[in-house]
Amino acid sequence: MTLTYADVTSRYEPVFGLETHVELGTVSKMFCGCSTEFGAAPNTHTCPVCLGLPGALPVVNEVAIESTIKIGLALNCSIAPWCRFARKNYFYPDMPKNFQTSQYDEPLCVDGYVDVEVQGQTFRVGIERVHMEEDTGKNTHVGGATGRIHGADYSLVDFNRAGIPLIEIVTKPVPGTGELAPEVAKAYVTELRDILRTLGVSDVRMEQGSLRCDVNTSLNKPGEPMGTRTETKNVNSLRSVERAVRSEMLRQAGLLDAGTRIFQETRHFNESTGDTRPGRSKEEATDYRYFPEPDLVPVEADPDWVEQVRAALPELPAARRARLRESLGVSAEDMQQLSNAGVVELVGQTVEAGAPIGEARNWWLGYLAQKANEREVDAADLGVTPAHVARLVELVADGTLSVALARQAVDGVLDTGSDVDTVVAERGLKRVSDTGSLEAAADEAIAANPDVAEKVRGGKLPAVGALVGAVMKATRGQADAAAVKAILLEKLNGGPPGGGGVAAGGVGA
Repeated sequence: MTLTYADVTSRYEPVFGLETHVELGTVSKMFCGCSTEFGAAPNTHTCPVCLGLPGALPVVNEVAIESTIKIGLALNCSIAPWCRFARKNYFYPDMPKNFQTSQYDEPLCVDGYVDVEVQGQTFRVGIERVHMEEDTGKNTHVGGATGRIHGADYSLVDFNRAGIPLIEIVTKPVPGTGELAPEVAKAYVTELRDILRTLGVSDVRMEQGSLRCDVNTSLNKPGEPMGTRTETKNVNSLRSVERAVRSEMLRQAGLLDAGTRIFQETRHFNESTGDTRPGRSKEEATDYRYFPEPDLVPVEADPDWVEQVRAALPELPAARRARLRESLGVSAEDMQQLSNAGVVELVGQTVEAGAPIGEARNWWLGYLAQKANEREVDAADLGVTPAHVARLVELVADGTLSVALARQAVDGVLDTGSDVDTVVAERGLKRVSDTGSLEAAADEAIAANPDVAEKVRGGKLPAVGALVGAVMKATRGQADAAAVKAILLEKLNGGPPGGGGVAAGGVGA
């Protein structure tokens, strides 16, 4: 019998925890002056320090320290008065020093929390620590079918990423979420991403790896101790965080039902199937043989400096949402819908750019959500900005574009990256308002559809819709449907019924 998700949550209690890695948006690396620019030719942003060559001495990046303090304060953490780095010893070919400079038992930020809302309930996710470290390089395996080392003909390594400032945000185990565990995990990462973006400390582009998660999941029966956890590595989209938790809950429940033991191990997430597969047995801290980094002095954050950083923090997303809800006048249900879709900030920024709340909401929950779903990206990463949407709303309001044409303009922005006005001009998307052109198109439609025209003349007025459609097709959707309908009825019956206006066949955003 196939195990359902309802079966799992009726017999087991899930517990999840997340380790989120964030690349900071500094100009130079964590311990040297090499550039952090993304996309440079392989191994062009390296030096003796980030390659770990003998005699090279690291120096801590002060901007990275300040960014970490900002993150810690925004996550309600305590800032340690004194912390230091350690060497985390293990070997990977993309880590040239044979150890990672990280923090172990003395991190910079500890004991915070983030509150998230899911389906009207508030869940508090405890933050155990925020510590600083450096990123590794990148391996590329060439010649295999899967892109992994197994079956590859050879491998390449690029050390440009080695040494980029990396922040690891580790949650405490999160119990008590029940069947909502996958959604709460996703909501936490969404909130975390919004906070980091608001702070301006990272571009948080999950598709480029600047924000990625290790998802820990375990199951236990009610009243029993927490079960053995597995760690699904490098999950790099919000949707995948949710899927990874759900997939592991189903897999582990199947094993436990069969009386099989869960092994503590790392696992890899398959984006195509939504399943996880085994990686390696999970190391304990002792396996890494941590010891204090002898080449770096401890970091002692001046309390006055910390308070200056705290005072300069921007308005954080939770406070902004509360303010937006009040200022926009949206209901709690609407705010929850916007929050679930991850577009609260986008809608708020669209309103600030000049669009009415109704139109802003409709665009971000309608056509733009559809496009984001098709491209499997978050709405914020779609490539259409709040300023674009506000301009589209303005052009629809003044009659320059129909909503259908505005959608074509969105497609143009997505295709070219140009602004709305450039796309409208280059693709000739403005509405046809010239009466002579519309009358000529109406005459052609009547001539091409004599049977339909005769029905309209005979009093079957709904049949005029076919002629309107023919004109809209001939003008590539650029005609004003209401004006076309009025012209057609004038030509066929001497005017619209009752002499009043004719409703346009508008298309909602």
